[in-house]
Amino acid sequence: MLRARPAILCILFATSLLSAQTKVWQPTPGHKQIPLWPGKVPDSRPAKAPESFLDDAKSTIAGKHVQWIDDVSTPTMTLYSPVGKNTGAAVLVFPGGGYIDLAINLEGTEVCEWLNKRGISCILLKYRVPAPRSAPDWGAYPQSPMALEDAQRAMGMIRLHAAEWHINPHKLGVLGFSAGGHLTAAISTHFQQRLYPAIDAADKESCRPDFSVTLYPGHLRRDDSKFELNPAVPVTAQTPPTFLVQAEDDKVDNINNSLVYYIALKNAGVPVEMHLYAQGGHAFGLRHTDKAITDWPRLMQRWLKTIGILTE
Repeated sequence: MLRARPAILCILFATSLLSAQTKVWQPTPGHKQIPLWPGKVPDSRPAKAPESFLDDAKSTIAGKHVQWIDDVSTPTMTLYSPVGKNTGAAVLVFPGGGYIDLAINLEGTEVCEWLNKRGISCILLKYRVPAPRSAPDWGAYPQSPMALEDAQRAMGMIRLHAAEWHINPHKLGVLGFSAGGHLTAAISTHFQQRLYPAIDAADKESCRPDFSVTLYPGHLRRDDSKFELNPAVPVTAQTPPTFLVQAEDDKVDNINNSLVYYIALKNAGVPVEMHLYAQGGHAFGLRHTDKAITDWPRLMQRWLKTIGILTE
């Protein structure tokens, strides 16, 4: 029996580790997840595994773990309403993760908590990331329509329920990081027509954001050899006002993604404010560090006043 004990302990450890990786993410009490699609999900693809949640001790930003959701094939949104003051403004948040997974706390729940404290409603989108990409732009539109379909559907649902959720439907924006930053640009340039057949009243509502906050985005440059905007992001004068944040030393999503997007917005006459920092890297979310770039939330709040979304 003594000889068997180490093997038993290894099995127990492996079982507990697997359990930690495969449990499903749930929002904190008081925040209910809402299914996006009432029936069959359009353009569904099989996930390589069941959806799982991981609190990753090896991935730490500003002394705190990053939590990941993998293999999302059933998208949801979670409403975070402010307690006390409510400005009526609302933000649909897209966590990043390379269209492979979602950094659900770093670039999701922590954002919603910050917005709520300032009287802004937050809707956290758990969009589809069903499998590892097999090409550089695997998860991005148009190679994959799924995340953009989820974003369009969520915008319509929010506007349909705006009165019930105490949201001003004309002060509804998007905010995203990395791949989620690309998704903000995708929905900001693809709102005149849904990518899927209309299902109900939510799909009759506009899915155009009233403003966009885009942080260290990817997939916006045509390719690594050309300083050109990706033609799948067709900026026009109707693209909403945009706030861009980028670090020059970002080794994951090259600075040129933000630069080509900024130039296209400027040339189209879209109000755009860009904050470019020498240092900051990638994937810092709202966590404050010694880098000046992590003061961006204060600048964004001021920008929301300049474009009339916030009044105080």
